[in-house]
Amino acid sequence: MKKFKNHFLTILFLLLIISCNSKEEKYSVENALKNRYEKLLNYTPDSLSFPRSYSIKKNEIKKVPSKDWTSGFYAGNLWQIYEITGNKEYKELAKKWTAFIEKEKYNDRTHDMGFKVFCSFGQGLKHEENQHYKDVIIKSSQTLISRYNDTVGSIRSWDFNKKRWDFPVIIDNMMNLEMLFEATKISKDSTFHKIAVKHANTTLKNHFRPDNSCFHVVDYNPTNGNIRMKVTHQGYNDASVWARGQGWAIYGYTMAYRYTKDEKYLAQAEATANFYLNHKNLPKDGVPYWDFEDPAIPNAPRDVSAATLISSAMIELYQFTKNETYLNYSKKVITSLKSKEYILEPTIKAPFILNHSTGNWPKKDEIDEPIVYGDYYFLETLLRMKSL
Repeated sequence: MKKFKNHFLTILFLLLIISCNSKEEKYSVENALKNRYEKLLNYTPDSLSFPRSYSIKKNEIKKVPSKDWTSGFYAGNLWQIYEITGNKEYKELAKKWTAFIEKEKYNDRTHDMGFKVFCSFGQGLKHEENQHYKDVIIKSSQTLISRYNDTVGSIRSWDFNKKRWDFPVIIDNMMNLEMLFEATKISKDSTFHKIAVKHANTTLKNHFRPDNSCFHVVDYNPTNGNIRMKVTHQGYNDASVWARGQGWAIYGYTMAYRYTKDEKYLAQAEATANFYLNHKNLPKDGVPYWDFEDPAIPNAPRDVSAATLISSAMIELYQFTKNETYLNYSKKVITSLKSKEYILEPTIKAPFILNHSTGNWPKKDEIDEPIVYGDYYFLETLLRMKSL
């Protein structure tokens, strides 16, 4: 009996140690995230310098003006951290950064209105009833649809490189449709919704390969709507699988299904998600290489921004399909990213949360660095998981 009692006490002691270590580990992760959130709170607002990325090697923050496609994510991060923490200081700071974006509502030289305006003003609307925010979203949507060509059936993406492209449409542009869908809900003007649907249908028809991966760019002849070329501008080559591009597709069509309940959108989101999840080059921790065809794999750069974008999308895809494979992927990514390998060290003062995103590999720009949109979709993933 005494031997059994001693054995029982030993097991109890070991379980107590394991429990304490588990709590300590969880506590350290929570503190690490809290520390990173505070870096955003302590960063001085500047209407001309939005934090986009950070070079650890150079100890240098890459700052951009409001016209940059990434400018809205920083305000969006603050809005989301406010939702996570309940700390009103983040809300007040989010308002300041959001206000800096407003002049972009007139910028008709870009398709990135959704990224800039909806990730800032749209996030703000989730947290307070604000007619001014609604007005900005409507005006921005009016500006965005000025780039729509009915012959092509799409919104033009880029204006640069006119010697090569006539009417380029990129898969990223699916993300900007969310603002148009919301603009119709706010204004009751169905024009925005109808153009969003036409764009989604054209992209659905022309951007996807037989294996359900997608091209980055489809270039059209604007006078007759014919396809001129299909390329992958930011991937390894035109036939490669650029990870973030697959994310824009999965997220974009899942979101389009939310607003339209068109089954073909959901089917495409599932098909591309399944292609992605079953790819032989998807790492075990769920954080993809920047391009699945990079011959440098397994030594190719990862892309945390693709992982967070896709993990957020797959939570919503799970809600529509009840396919737990999608939810399990999101859980895996969250577990992977909540670690010392991915959360930035507390000594780094730059206002970012996660490391190891890849921006534009062909230009050797923002490689294996913290990037603002990687943080944005990470925070959105946490909030969507919490909402379940």
